[in-house]
Amino acid sequence: MPDIMESAATPPWEAKKKTAKRGLLRKLLLWSFFIGLIGFVAYGLKAKPIPVETAAVTRGPLTVSVLEEGKTRIRNRYVVAAPVSGNMRRVTLKAGDQVKSNETVLTLIEPGLAPLLDARSQAQAEARIAGANAARMQAEQSLEMARTSAKFAEAGWARVKSNATQGSISITDRDNIEREALMRDREARAGEFALKVADFELAQAKAALLQLSTPLAAGSTVEVRAPVSGRVLKVQQESAMMVTAGTQLLEIGDPADLEIEAEILSRDAVAIRVGAEAQVEQWGGEVPLKARVRRIEPAAFTKVSALGVEEQRVIVLSDLDAPPESARVLGDRYRVEVRVAVWHDKDVLLVPSGALFREGRDWKTFVLSAGKAAQRVVQTGRTDGKLTQVLDGLKACDLVLMHPPDVVADGSDVVQRVVE
Repeated sequence: MPDIMESAATPPWEAKKKTAKRGLLRKLLLWSFFIGLIGFVAYGLKAKPIPVETAAVTRGPLTVSVLEEGKTRIRNRYVVAAPVSGNMRRVTLKAGDQVKSNETVLTLIEPGLAPLLDARSQAQAEARIAGANAARMQAEQSLEMARTSAKFAEAGWARVKSNATQGSISITDRDNIEREALMRDREARAGEFALKVADFELAQAKAALLQLSTPLAAGSTVEVRAPVSGRVLKVQQESAMMVTAGTQLLEIGDPADLEIEAEILSRDAVAIRVGAEAQVEQWGGEVPLKARVRRIEPAAFTKVSALGVEEQRVIVLSDLDAPPESARVLGDRYRVEVRVAVWHDKDVLLVPSGALFREGRDWKTFVLSAGKAAQRVVQTGRTDGKLTQVLDGLKACDLVLMHPPDVVADGSDVVQRVVE
């Protein structure tokens, strides 16, 4: 009964107001749910920053080099030929055997069954002796000239070592004087070898005359001795056979006296200078060998590449600079790679080459700026393949994008990739 009285006492408009408030709350909750759902979908569809790798633009030295395949070769190679015609005995020496100058007998040549004993052969033998004697005199004079030059160069080097104070002469000039003294000493050594070869040829020519005059007498067999000390490089005639004068029998040389021969494109060879630093790589050791360019041959030759393209190449010879003990395993005609420096600067602005890309005629790169990729045009200079000289467009400490993907454009959002 009281409830009925209270219900009757409540005005009807007050009950309607409470129902309207509950409906508004439901609508607010529903709209908030839909707005949150739309925001979540929009956030999911929003483009995420592109992860990229970056590198800093720095200052430092840059050396531009030319890299080509090369091969080692013995500097002084001596080909031993038959001094006379006759029946050569079998050569018992093998490649790699040690020989001594004027002591090791390489082979014996016996008179043939029908040697020529006429006046013509006699005159030819005497002329050969005269020519060998003239060659010996020429070699003797060349040796004296080489010794004089070596003595002068050594005196200059001794004077520089004893008198030069620090700062009075540049390190480059000091090294050049030292290298000149070493080169002149080697030339004198080569002149001594040439004189020994001339003596050997003269002795062989005299022996040939003796053989022609008394072919069947005792002791008419010609002993072919080693002209210089070294090792046998190659045996060209091993079996016993009839040979004519001038037939090549063996090659002898010193495997420790090596030089590096590289066939370099003519357009790269014009930038190489005598005395330039070089490195010998891929020779079998872990550390590259130091070398210096000794000679650039003036004449080029045509060589067909593996792709069938005709190229003009120039032979560049380099000397090893104080090779380590491990480099003694190198022999004649071993394959190596030669890197010759053609340009060097101690302080340039450098950017990694992987950050540059070509667009039309311009080189461009992307710079990381406030989380975005900014495209810039870069004026480049020289490059060694890994680093490139920057002339304009970048400054030190700029962060550039390394190998940017195709989706990166000017103004794209990017983030640095964490390298683990």
